[in-house]
Amino acid sequence: MKFCPQCAEALIDALIEDKIRKACPDTACGFIHFNNPTPVVAMLVETDDGVIMAHNVSWPKRFYSIITGFLEENEDPKECAERETMEELGLTAIDTQFIGLYAFPQQNQIIMAYYIKAVGTVKLNHELDDYKFVARENLRGWNMGTGLAITDWLKSVGIESEPMHFG
Repeated sequence: MKFCPQCAEALIDALIEDKIRKACPDTACGFIHFNNPTPVVAMLVETDDGVIMAHNVSWPKRFYSIITGFLEENEDPKECAERETMEELGLTAIDTQFIGLYAFPQQNQIIMAYYIKAVGTVKLNHELDDYKFVARENLRGWNMGTGLAITDWLKSVGIESEPMHFG
């Protein structure tokens, strides 16, 4: 954000509450951009065929991950997880369990991760262009974002797996 959404002045760096934040220089306006993290819901979706790892159309070709979606206004995170599973994969959630909460500072997001046992036939929406099933014992997390949720879920089902390290 470069301009104040209230008065259109160019934002400046200002020391507010011991942090540098973007703020409107017009003290009568008083706008402060706190740049709070965006809430994202992640779903580790499992069917009888395995855990679904999907490829988003905007990602590098080799990168697959669990399903994610943005939390809508006034939406319960669990309901968001079930909705996104239907929207992105065409699958119906039959069991939904909370895995954990994860900071993802690289994208300024906070991730609420869920395990979903699902049924149906996979039908990808426009955001995804490929998927694969991975057996629990072959699944590995990584050291950030949704990878942390995968590692924690694997531990919860009795599978010890060393996460991959990026960056």
